[in-house]
Amino acid sequence: MTATTGLVTTVTPEQWDFYDENGYVVLGRVLSDEDLSGLRDRIDDIMLGRAAIDYDRLLMQLDSRNGAYADAGKQSKGWKGATLDYRKIQDLEFDPLFLSYLRRPLFEEICRQTYGDIPVSAFRAMFMNKPARQGTFLPWHQDRWAFLDRDPLITVWTALDPATVANGCVQVIPGSHKQGLINPEHGSGFLTEEQAKEHCLPEKVHHLELQPGEAVLLHNWLVHSSDVNTTDIPRRAFSVCYMDARTKHTKGREEYSLVFGDGALTPEGLTPGSPVATA
Repeated sequence: MTATTGLVTTVTPEQWDFYDENGYVVLGRVLSDEDLSGLRDRIDDIMLGRAAIDYDRLLMQLDSRNGAYADAGKQSKGWKGATLDYRKIQDLEFDPLFLSYLRRPLFEEICRQTYGDIPVSAFRAMFMNKPARQGTFLPWHQDRWAFLDRDPLITVWTALDPATVANGCVQVIPGSHKQGLINPEHGSGFLTEEQAKEHCLPEKVHHLELQPGEAVLLHNWLVHSSDVNTTDIPRRAFSVCYMDARTKHTKGREEYSLVFGDGALTPEGLTPGSPVATA
C-alpha cells in the first residue's frame, strides 16, 4: 500500500496569512501516489466512454484545435466521443471517486474557515485539461458568475500532472483579489483588453507550477489566466469551486449539490450509469 505520510491535512496560520495577502496559497501534496493514479485512470476512462457514470449529467467540452478560446467545443451535457482531447468535464461530484476526494476533511476545514459553520455546496467540480501539444488559451479573468445571488469565494485546484510554464500552468496576479471585481459588467468576470494591459503587467505575473498531487487554494477574484501546452505531457487538473449552500441561481434554473452539511452527497448515495462504450 502506498504510504500517505507527508500529505497535507491542515492549513497553517502562516498559509492563511499568505492567502489573505496574495489571493492564493499552495497547500502542498494532498494525494498519495495510489490516489493520484486512481483519479488519473478514472478521468481517462470517463473521456474514453468506459466509466459507469451517467454521462447525461456531465457537462463536457472538447478542446480547441488552434488554441483560441472562442474556438473551443460547445459546452453541453453528454459524451462527445472517445478522445483524451477534452478541455473541460464538469459535474464530477456525480462520480463517486471524485466526490470522495472533494469531500476530504482538509477541504471541509477550508470551507469552514471561509464560510463559517454553514452547509456548503459545490458550484462546479470539474476536470480541466490541456492535452499534449494542444490546450486552449484562457484569457485574464476573475471567477464570478452574474447569475448567482452571491459570489462563490474559493476554488481548490489539484494538479494531476506536472503543471509547468511550458504546458500551460495557471498564471496569477498576486493580490489582485483585493481590488474587487475589475469588470463587473462581464457576466463571467473576463477583463477587457485594456484592463488586462493595466492589471496584468508581465512583471506582476506569477506562474503556479505544481507537482502531480499538489493543490493550490485560490480566491475566486484573483485575476488569472493560462496558456497553451507546448509539451508532450498533458496538463490535467481537478478544480472544485465551493460555495455557500444558500446561493441561488437568479433565474431559478439550477440546483447545486450539497457536499458539506446534513444531507450532503455521499459516494454511496450515487447511482452509477452505464458505460457509453466498451472499447
